This record gives sequence, structure tokens and C-alpha cells, in this order.
Amino acid sequence: MAATLDQIEAVRLLIADPSGTDPLLTDQQIETLLDLAGGSVHLAAAQALEAIAVSEVLVSKKIRTQSLSTDGPAVSAELRALANRLRATAQAAADLADGDALGRPRADE
Repeated sequence: MAATLDQIEAVRLLIADPSGTDPLLTDQQIETLLDLAGGSVHLAAAQALEAIAVSEVLVSKKIRTQSLSTDGPAVSAELRALANRLRATAQAAADLADGDALGRPRADE
């Protein structure tokens, strides 16, 4: 399934990665994530955030000097928390698609 530009931009919006001059992920990488997620924008965004979180931990370790402090693991934890929220949103949408607002099966089933 080929991802649409709207889907790619929606993933970028959810992960705060605008397609301007220096995006974190290429359109092709996001398209691959969308394919892996079965076209789900929320699941693709969650996977993208987890990939970024891993990169953050690998590149930006916890560093403290006299005038500078970075905390890659804390940033990574926040990105993973957001990824979990996006997965919950995707699951809620899937549940609604399978039933009514209370999760009851549709009458035609």
C-alpha cells in the first residue's frame, strides 16, 4: 500500500517533524513506517517516535558539565510515552470502528 502525501504529513505533524529544511525522517522512511503499520497514521507515528527515542539515547547520553546539561534518556522516555498514547489512540479508533461509542458490536453483525 503506497502512503499518500497527506498520511506522511499527518505522521510528521504527530511527531513534530516538519518537512522543511532538515527533517528527522525522510518521506521514504515515514512511508515504510506507514506500510509496516498497515496505513495507520497513529501507529506509524508511534513507531517513528520510538525510532527517534532510540536514536536520542544512543546519541545524547546523559551529560552534565558546569554550564551544560543534556538528558537523552529523559527525552527518550517522553518520546516513548507519547508513542504509547498514539498506540492507545489507534486502538480506540479501531475499537470504535468495530462497534459503537461504548464498544458494543454494530447491529448488522
